[in-house]
Amino acid sequence: MRFFLSFCLTAAVLALASPGGGVAGGGGGGGAAFVNESEIYTNNNSGNGAVIELQGGPEDVAWIVQLSDLHFSAHHPERAVDFKDIVGPTLAMVNPSLVFITGDLTDAKSKDLLTTKQDEAEWAEYQKVMGDVIKRSGLKINNFFDLRGNHDTYGASIGGAFDFYSKYSINAQLRRTGLVNSVRVQTGTHSILFVGFDSTMSSGLRGPTNLFGHPTDQLLTEINSELSQWNTQPTKSVLKISFGHFPLSLSAPAYSGRTLKDVFLDQSVSIYLCGHLHRTFGTNLKWVHERPKHFSMKANEVHEFWEWELGDWKKSRTMRILAIDRGCISFIDVDFRLGMKETIILPTFPLDSRFILDKSQSVDPTFYSYIRALVFSSLPMVSVVARIYDSRPGNLMLAFESPMKKIGNASRGDLYSCPWNFKAFEDPSPERFLLQIEAVDIRVRSSLTELRPFSVGGRRAMLSQNWKEFIVMGYQWDALYYPLLWSFYMFILSTLLIPKAILSFSRKQYTYKNFNTNRGLASYVTWITMELYSIPRVWCCIIAYLFYFILCPWLCGQGLVDGKKLYMTYRGWALKFNSKEQQFEGFPDIMVIVIPHLYVVVLPTVFVIGALVAETGIHRDNIRVLSSKKEDDYDAKNKGSNSFTHGRNYSLKLVLFRVRWIRKVLLVFCLTICCIHFLSCLALSKAYEMNPFVHFPIYSMSIPLLMVYAIYRTGSTF
Repeated sequence: MRFFLSFCLTAAVLALASPGGGVAGGGGGGGAAFVNESEIYTNNNSGNGAVIELQGGPEDVAWIVQLSDLHFSAHHPERAVDFKDIVGPTLAMVNPSLVFITGDLTDAKSKDLLTTKQDEAEWAEYQKVMGDVIKRSGLKINNFFDLRGNHDTYGASIGGAFDFYSKYSINAQLRRTGLVNSVRVQTGTHSILFVGFDSTMSSGLRGPTNLFGHPTDQLLTEINSELSQWNTQPTKSVLKISFGHFPLSLSAPAYSGRTLKDVFLDQSVSIYLCGHLHRTFGTNLKWVHERPKHFSMKANEVHEFWEWELGDWKKSRTMRILAIDRGCISFIDVDFRLGMKETIILPTFPLDSRFILDKSQSVDPTFYSYIRALVFSSLPMVSVVARIYDSRPGNLMLAFESPMKKIGNASRGDLYSCPWNFKAFEDPSPERFLLQIEAVDIRVRSSLTELRPFSVGGRRAMLSQNWKEFIVMGYQWDALYYPLLWSFYMFILSTLLIPKAILSFSRKQYTYKNFNTNRGLASYVTWITMELYSIPRVWCCIIAYLFYFILCPWLCGQGLVDGKKLYMTYRGWALKFNSKEQQFEGFPDIMVIVIPHLYVVVLPTVFVIGALVAETGIHRDNIRVLSSKKEDDYDAKNKGSNSFTHGRNYSLKLVLFRVRWIRKVLLVFCLTICCIHFLSCLALSKAYEMNPFVHFPIYSMSIPLLMVYAIYRTGSTF
């Protein structure tokens, strides 16, 4: 999946270090610090409507764990081994109220990563490992929620023979059969509602055209209903957090046009937790979604929410701990690639100014009196110290340092705090002051958090993102598909057809000589197209190839694992191709095939063929110029001069060599394009069990044959 999405992003761009919440250091080892006997389910339901009432300290503080993209694979057993050895003891140490696994539980890929199909052995391994993790963590199985990801539906329609999620997942074991599940955590004064949902494609298309989330109108109605069930609760404020697999940028709208973003804004969701993208595009895959400024809002209605994508377990070995301290949300993404962490520190107040909601979401002024942090450790702490640094001088200067003390009853976890004069740190800049917590355990080993900016006034700092993070999170990719597609066609067809139409009514001839006389973009395009028209078969084949992909299927492959061949068009996989009302599946997922092919194969092919034709035209004109010298001038000035004859021949050969050298470079480009196209065809043939000569001959053979013919026709000068 990541290869095809990265390929698609690159094509779109051509036509178009630390985890966000914090990282704590630590050594190896691990162990249980708490026994999970401090929460009560107020009903017997472990799915929708379940309520967890937290007992014991710390008061009015809850925390949960998120894991994502495990990708347990028969070809990579180390993923499951590390998960069992690390996650179980870590959960015992952290003792979260809930654990969310947001999709891609298994890999469902062949060793060469080209064929996607469910493997029951991978699911059996997942069930076995999760059973061991739950046992070692000391948590109840009801505290775990696992969702489908797109890998979990490769070739597996929901309820079908290969739907192993419905047999081996934790949700299946607890009979959470719906696509939406909710649970409410009750703290001292706050009620935290968690709503998870499955927006995977119900038909179970095989990869790579199973990339987007596909929420239906019915699913959006169910999510809306679950999020609104506690809106009328008068006594305690309700904080809403949703979790799923797909980022919103890769979630298509429902048939009605309504989106998950619309539902989250309508229901005042604060945070949306997701996975799917791994760390392919960066570590700061986070985005704040805002309601349009002109939109009228009700009183106390949130007009924005954060979307936080989590790095994967597959390669990054990442776990997220998210805490809600008196209604204030903070998180840390812990990297386990170097092994276990004996100490994990999560500052809960003041909040990281990069990830706060709008300052209109007011914080009780009494909260500012103390710096607070959760410290999870398998060993007793000797000291916990809070430090604040001032970055204004240019170099970090220590502005505050104070020891922190454990607060009261620690039956669920250790919360440390220290008083501070918060008014001394009021500043217009949300990035000036940086908080860091240091914890030293009984073995005198120190663990430090990253330097986190904070803002007493609630101002949000700018989140630093690279261009890939910005593009993949900031654009709605389903909305970009048709603009990218039709922009390509408008550019190519206008370039090929408009000059042809103009030249049909013009007697003027455009050659390289004309271009040298009147240089410009219009003259260049006209000259190139004029040269291309000199090989009418090439021009006609390019036009026919482009129209074929709009009017006819691209390929015929096994999109579903049922032995039935389906046709793929630019609109998706045609499930009912011969009926009057055609039914397509996999839109806009097929853009990972369509857009790269058009922008990375077809467009360069047209350019290279045009360049070959132009090179031939230049070569021909140079020969004519050099060979058309008047013989009488030559006889008058150079009669009997063998040296001049030799020099003239040498100049001719030099010019011809230089021109032919350009042709050799173009031939290398042709070879490169053919190699890229060959690898793409190989991947598709394995992905959908096709024969290139039988199931997609036009797609696979046209580009190489067109190039070979163009090279042949431009090889001779006359």
